[in-house]
Amino acid sequence: MTRVDVDGVPVSPDHFINNERVSSVDTFEDRSPLDWSWKLADVSRGGPRDADLAVTAAEQAFPQWAALSHEQRSEYLHRLADLIDAHVTQIAHVETRDMAMLEESLRRRVISRGARNFRAYAELAAHYQPRRWDSNGTSNVVLRQPAGPTVVITPWNAPFMLSTWKCAPALAAGNTVVLKPAEWSPLSCSLLMDLVLEAGFPPGVFNLVQGLGEEVGSALVNDPRVRRISFTGSPETGRLIGEAAARNLVPFTAELGGKGPFLVFADADLEAAAEKAAVMYDDAGQVCLAGTRLLVDRQVAEEFTRHFRRATDRHVLGDSRDPATTLSPLIHPEHLERVSGFVERARSRGDRIVFGGRTRRPDGLWYEPTLIEPASNDSEVVQREIFGPVLTLQTFDGEEEAVALANSTAYGLSAVVYTSSRTRAERVGARLRAGTIWVNCFLVRDLSAPFGGIGISGIGREGGDYALDFYSDLTTLQIKEGTTHG
Repeated sequence: MTRVDVDGVPVSPDHFINNERVSSVDTFEDRSPLDWSWKLADVSRGGPRDADLAVTAAEQAFPQWAALSHEQRSEYLHRLADLIDAHVTQIAHVETRDMAMLEESLRRRVISRGARNFRAYAELAAHYQPRRWDSNGTSNVVLRQPAGPTVVITPWNAPFMLSTWKCAPALAAGNTVVLKPAEWSPLSCSLLMDLVLEAGFPPGVFNLVQGLGEEVGSALVNDPRVRRISFTGSPETGRLIGEAAARNLVPFTAELGGKGPFLVFADADLEAAAEKAAVMYDDAGQVCLAGTRLLVDRQVAEEFTRHFRRATDRHVLGDSRDPATTLSPLIHPEHLERVSGFVERARSRGDRIVFGGRTRRPDGLWYEPTLIEPASNDSEVVQREIFGPVLTLQTFDGEEEAVALANSTAYGLSAVVYTSSRTRAERVGARLRAGTIWVNCFLVRDLSAPFGGIGISGIGREGGDYALDFYSDLTTLQIKEGTTHG
């Protein structure tokens, strides 16, 4: 079996199909954002043949996996969760080098979230209480039936955790899975497959195919044998996958990015709000849930900005392996060009660069924290997702204008509100177009809560029973009263 050494950790660069490693003739280079001259691996570049092998394996494994009880499947998921916990350090080590997320953060909270995902969905599936009622002389019960082979396509940011977030409920529901990670950061998902094998999963239940979206990804989502598709990425790619799903009448869920508002009212704890706003620069702003549009009551804007600048100045750009670093490099030279392009166009169109707006280190992919005051709410930096360490600052007068500005983009994934008033929090929260709204906090996740976007931020909901319902075919069983036992 081919293995590459990723700074001391052996990782397979090949697909994982039917519990075996499968290589492709063609490969693509995977380089480290920490040092772009550092090639981590030549990764198998899958195509239609590899997609067909993976879906065939999932299709053949499906009847046996679906026939297991929830309790039996949960045993596999719990074993996998235990193995993730036992390998947190190695997985964090590889993911840091592959996509540059802060290693300490990965090791302390993010990778272990993957284990939590498998445990949570194993328990939710095993303890499902179907709806039961009597009507029209019949007893009724809603059954969850496994749907079939499932394709999961995940993004390059936090690839390990986000893959488990989607794959765990699919497996718990009784589906078999083909996972395609992003080509910019594929290696930590390959480590997950090693643990799948060690956990004793039956062949074909959980498969991995590497490659480019337009090649192997397209082949996967267009396969008529696939019965569920889950995707996280850009709205542009989401539309293409949605078209493929529609042709085959396949249920499809997608999380497609955000442009979240961060509302600060005059009665808020301004220092706390500013400290949390500076957190939006974490992971170089490569977080879809980040509140990147700072909307501040005009009465307190000057004071808030002072606190915000002080909090931002404490960020340290550096090597993601160093615990002192708080701001990592961007994932890829193409992405650095995209982020800097937004800022340069904003500068040329009359938006005011309050601070930042430069590549900090000419020898790498670091971009300094940037704040822009747009000349108009129609400015590109307000209306489009940048996905980098670039925030905008606008002021408002009163709740009506605050809500109008917050809801003024096509996105609707998340929002953050800072206020000391519970009444205002509930009143404003009820009017915001966002799938998740945090008040006086950020990124607090309850795995049983629905998660997803409004508008071009996505379609469908994940999380808790919402995810298990999506990955299932719901059947109503009606039995006429008087039907005898035996």
